[in-house]
Amino acid sequence: MATKHITTELIVRYAEKLHEDEKSSATIEKYVRDVKIFAWYAGVQALTKELTISYKHELAVRGYAVLSINSMLASLNSFLAFCGRADCKVKLYRIQKKAYLSASRELSKEEYHRLLNAAKHDRRLLLQTLCATGIRVSELQYFTVEAVRRGEVSISCKNKTRSILIPRGLQKLLLQYVHVIGLQSGVIFRTRTGKPMNRSNIWAAMKRLCAQAKVIPDKVFPHNLRKLFARTFYSMEKDIAKLADILGHSSIDTTRIYIMSTGAEHRRRMERLGLLATSAT
Repeated sequence: MATKHITTELIVRYAEKLHEDEKSSATIEKYVRDVKIFAWYAGVQALTKELTISYKHELAVRGYAVLSINSMLASLNSFLAFCGRADCKVKLYRIQKKAYLSASRELSKEEYHRLLNAAKHDRRLLLQTLCATGIRVSELQYFTVEAVRRGEVSISCKNKTRSILIPRGLQKLLLQYVHVIGLQSGVIFRTRTGKPMNRSNIWAAMKRLCAQAKVIPDKVFPHNLRKLFARTFYSMEKDIAKLADILGHSSIDTTRIYIMSTGAEHRRRMERLGLLATSAT
């Protein structure tokens, strides 16, 4: 029988199905969060195509960015398919691909170093580990004392396993750190209660550095460190296939998004083409 209303039990079963499909914990958390936002909007209303279309428009009215809306709708469509209500799925907004990124959202290398200078030793090491390796924030848990001693981290994510070589300079810093704090084994970056740091912990730690580092808060979040790694690597190596392997991307199209230049850089490149007359004739 087709689902008529969204219930807490249904959302729990959906989360269990995502777990069975071996989705990452971060993906499950994100999908479930998006579905709960829709459930709050729907309230006691029956599930209809008109309701989901109305929700789509409501997200735009609330001021969500188009990319964010599409991401939330993708989660909702996945849930609707699980419920047997594919008839209520909505189309995502079509987006014209840009040739450059907004400078207001991209973290520069200079700003990154200002964050490092503002951070205390353990937080500075955390930022360097994320940025110097290009890992996803969810992959930080694989940086154990044992892995650092080997100089190589084995990461299992999205049904794939890949190896990350730890730069020697970073390896030295990490080994010095675990020696100072007396850590013999296990995950290196932990909370005060001993649990591995998660996305929320790291996000909060980074935001606290913004004022002292004089960096716009909108630029400071874990994924921007991964993007900075990608842009820096590509500017030196010009090997997008190798970069895709390092980042763990299945598609080079995804990697291309990471290495897009900012609008200011794009404008400078356009101006260097020399296709304009220097003076009127």
